[in-house]
Amino acid sequence: MSQQVADKSSWNLVKFEDPDKLTEMAQSTGRKQFFKERGVVYLMTFIMGGCGIAYEYTFSKISSDLLGNSVVQWAVTIGLMMFFMGIGSDLQKHLSDRHLFDKFLVFEILLGMIGAFGPILLLYFFGVSRDHYVLVQYASITSVGFLIGLEIPILTRINEHFTTELKANIGGVLRMDYVGAFAGALVWVFVLPRFFTLVQMSFVLGLLNLLTAGVALYYFRSLVYRKKSLIAFISTAVMGLILGFSMAPTWTRYSEQKLYLNPIVFSATTRYQHIVLTRSHGGDLFCYINGHTQFSSFDEFIYHEFLVHPIMSIAPRHDRVLVLGGGDGLAVRELLKYPDVKSVTLVDLDPEMTRLARANPELSALNENSLQNAKVRFLENHALSAVPGKTEGVFSPDRTQLFESEYYPTVEVSIVNIDAAQFINQISGTFDVIVLDFPDPSNLELSKLYSKSFYQQLHSKLSRDGILVQQSTSPIYSKDAFLCIGRTMNAAGLSALPFHENVPVFGEWGWWMGCRKDSYLARDMRKKLENLDELSVPVRYLTTDLVRASLAFGKSSFKTQETEVNTIVNNVIFRYYVEGALFGD
Repeated sequence: MSQQVADKSSWNLVKFEDPDKLTEMAQSTGRKQFFKERGVVYLMTFIMGGCGIAYEYTFSKISSDLLGNSVVQWAVTIGLMMFFMGIGSDLQKHLSDRHLFDKFLVFEILLGMIGAFGPILLLYFFGVSRDHYVLVQYASITSVGFLIGLEIPILTRINEHFTTELKANIGGVLRMDYVGAFAGALVWVFVLPRFFTLVQMSFVLGLLNLLTAGVALYYFRSLVYRKKSLIAFISTAVMGLILGFSMAPTWTRYSEQKLYLNPIVFSATTRYQHIVLTRSHGGDLFCYINGHTQFSSFDEFIYHEFLVHPIMSIAPRHDRVLVLGGGDGLAVRELLKYPDVKSVTLVDLDPEMTRLARANPELSALNENSLQNAKVRFLENHALSAVPGKTEGVFSPDRTQLFESEYYPTVEVSIVNIDAAQFINQISGTFDVIVLDFPDPSNLELSKLYSKSFYQQLHSKLSRDGILVQQSTSPIYSKDAFLCIGRTMNAAGLSALPFHENVPVFGEWGWWMGCRKDSYLARDMRKKLENLDELSVPVRYLTTDLVRASLAFGKSSFKTQETEVNTIVNNVIFRYYVEGALFGD
């Protein structure tokens, strides 16, 4: 073989037809060096595979945070990206082999820049020009998908010069791409969120793409035609991304502020959700999760007093109380007003929410330090076990912090950061009162917490004469979802009684209370509430007259053509909720 063919600068002009020529070249250039070049190609493929899947996740996450309905956003985003990956993979066949490595580097740089700046642009346009948000969203998603689609086929073509056998070439490149995607998914889920915000993560991924392009340019410089232009392009892009990373907190605050009427006083993206606190000029605190209002200090006491006190007023015993959701501590605040409560267990998926409820001065003042009263036990493990020799249902934490308070010396408040369904599956014992303070069933993950099987599990956790209450969205704006909750509770063996009240920030709002049918019927609960003479604890808004009035509904309030109950298979409550949000009931 001539020295010209053996030289690395001519590899992109040569295609080997048989293993003998490959061996001859490897011997001419140095076997170790030759196979090192192939290893670098595989390493590039591995990194690109990881960045590609991370871009998909990042765009999916920010779309679900802004638009809600996370299942739809993730499905559409990833599906659209894969569709355009297919288009990119097909169209690359029209690119000539001439200066192919230069083209690959250009695509890699563009991918890094679009992937890095895309999320902050989505956040900005959503706040500034929501009518144009969808255009920016789909333009970013399709561009990234298209460029990812170009990458692998072009690398496969480049790898032909190092692995001439087709099956070995395709197998090697795709293997590293898929392994890289798996590694990228793990890093995106478990590593990057510990150090960076979502917007910062996108710049980190972009810089990793540009680093890959820079290493490729240096290592395969003999294959590059326009070295100076590409060096300048990469250098400019790197400086732009470093600037973007450093400015990400400022840009994020500016863009995010456009989404809210009042100034933001706290913002954080946790593993599970995006939490924002704002304060109005009048001093009212508002809490938003994934863009949806959770409460306002202006009227949250109306909601929480109706959530807690009607059932506490008619429950025969208050010894053991369970709160599912309600990580803000506001429901617990109301429960701790009852002197006969011995234990309150708060189960909230997101540990950051419960930490915020304890550590944020404004939020802890609003919940009156309810999560620091008496003994507070934090359980962040995912396997709960009974403590031998203790009362049924007491569980053992991996780590415990205790806070003593002179005001509630006999109340034990336990905070458990775990999925509510997992908790109910694992915990033993029963509760006298169960308060369900979940967000509305606005996505498929939440709809399982309004399902027949979940209510059946709760049925088994209620004491013989125990009572539960379910936050149940609006009986006006989400009528079919509201009625579905009552049907589902009844189907699960619970007697269900609806009540409602106007909460100014939310509008007309509803709840369902339920108890075991072998203990009470709905009319029994109604009669107890109607005969309520007084409330035994101090409240700001609620009266016995309002309790009685909350049981009255208009003539057509329960008329519907829908008859299905919600299950973890059909998730009909999610459909009812979305239809109510879009069209009204």
